[in-house]
Amino acid sequence: QVQLVESGGGSVQAGGSLKLSCAGSGYTYARACMGWFRQAPGKEREGIAIIDADGTTLYSESLKGRFTIASDNAENTLYLQMNMVKVEDTAMYYCAALYYPGAWCRGPPLNPRAMRHWGKGTQVTVSS
Repeated sequence: QVQLVESGGGSVQAGGSLKLSCAGSGYTYARACMGWFRQAPGKEREGIAIIDADGTTLYSESLKGRFTIASDNAENTLYLQMNMVKVEDTAMYYCAALYYPGAWCRGPPLNPRAMRHWGKGTQVTVSS
């Protein structure tokens, strides 16, 4: 059973940094595409970044440069480094996996509807 557990959320001041983690279990982590998404109150869930089994990354153009996705296959852990955060970055942040047993995931879209498994999320609140 695929399980994703996010951690690292909290409150931070604008201009600061935060690093989120997502621990994956119950599947072959290295074969999956792993992504970060977020959802603010009253808004649709949006993609931040995704990394495939080859380590190829795809970012939201609006967030590229401030946010960095990284994956540690040895630790089955996905990271999101958030720098120069803004008040508008306040949202629930979710980790998601696109994984099919026996397959290597490559070239995924940065689209929440494409993801198969989700964590419960971690809240990030940025104050001015």
